[in-house]
Amino acid sequence: MRSETENGLWGASLTHRAETAILSEDLSADLVVIGGGFTGCAAALEAARLGASVVVLEAQTIGFGGSGRNVGLVNAGLWLPPETIVAQIGDSAGRRLIAALADAPDRVFNIIDREGISCEATRAGTLHLAHAPSGMKDLRDRYRQSAAFGMDLHLLDAEETRKRTGSAAFHGALFNPAAGTVQPLAYCHGLARAAQTAGARLFENSPAQSVAHDGDVWVVSAQGRKVRAAGLLMATNAYPAAGTKVRAPRCAPVSFSQFATEPLPQDALDHVLPGQEGCWDTGVVMSSIRRDFAGRLIIGGMGNSNGLGGVIHAQWARRKLRTLYPELADLPFEHNWSGRIAMTGDHILRVLSLGPSAYSIFGYSGRGIAPGTVFGTLAAQAILHDAPDLLPVPVVAQYRESLTAAKGAYYEFGATMVHAVQARFGGRR
Repeated sequence: MRSETENGLWGASLTHRAETAILSEDLSADLVVIGGGFTGCAAALEAARLGASVVVLEAQTIGFGGSGRNVGLVNAGLWLPPETIVAQIGDSAGRRLIAALADAPDRVFNIIDREGISCEATRAGTLHLAHAPSGMKDLRDRYRQSAAFGMDLHLLDAEETRKRTGSAAFHGALFNPAAGTVQPLAYCHGLARAAQTAGARLFENSPAQSVAHDGDVWVVSAQGRKVRAAGLLMATNAYPAAGTKVRAPRCAPVSFSQFATEPLPQDALDHVLPGQEGCWDTGVVMSSIRRDFAGRLIIGGMGNSNGLGGVIHAQWARRKLRTLYPELADLPFEHNWSGRIAMTGDHILRVLSLGPSAYSIFGYSGRGIAPGTVFGTLAAQAILHDAPDLLPVPVVAQYRESLTAAKGAYYEFGATMVHAVQARFGGRR
């Protein structure tokens, strides 16, 4: 098995890369974006389409962070159920956020169609799988809440779930027909290429060194050069060190690893996720399964496969494969990789005001593709039109979380211990 630290299978299967340069001159623009992930590239695309001049500064490469390392599920909504969102941020704000993110897959797939982005886009829906009887109870409650908020989801019994997944390991599922999957790194590069076509200028390997507001413009220093712009968007999320040396809001870092098999044999393709839905489960230590266009099965789980517990996470992935699909028990894994999720304490993303016409957006808590596209697009509009009310969450003036490193270590320890037990005993959470 090949172990990659940068994007794994997604980097290996990327065919259409955005061609960029290193910042080598002083520039002026209407908007400067720090971070070349989903949020930053979606913002650049929207701003350029609106006729604004845009500069994107990425410290590494496009999609280097979570945007190029995630599962690739284009989900509606947040990780939280609707009633919890409303309870945490209020009825009006909660309903507005829920409505905006319910339509988020539409926005993603419409952009893919409009811009001709080649990213293995598959709108076959997603399955939230009940890992245990307790998980089915959770799904019934989510189904009830979703129906009350006008969402068209379908509750599936164990037999229907077995037919759709090809595995008897699950007790049922919640199916969202509006959702789907993409090759996430390819989608991010597609956004970047579309932004370039619209006139945006993107620079890789150009980490921001300082940000200051000078008069009526923002001045960002990078590579010994300066970019001056009326508006600023910081979009580094779980990779603030990779995106900028400027102080950024902190969230607890949560690692998520993935293991991709070699392409499945034809008889397995006929019954392993034959409809190509993307899946994740109800376990506290969540896991995911999906297929790519080449027919590989991709198993994901919380934990850092490149960290101290890497061997344990790899053993867990092998055990998971054997449990879900005994006939594939010894199928080799071709790739493994890991990425970071920015987890806020309440699992609600934040838009932080940095000053005049400037925002930082972070804390997707594992839901980066569709919400990142929505918030990047709306942030561009809000900055260019000086209209913060366009954003579907209230903009906050400050945000602080304590002990984020300790929380991240706690999450990793918990995932490692659970995976160690399951790898050894096959425990069902």
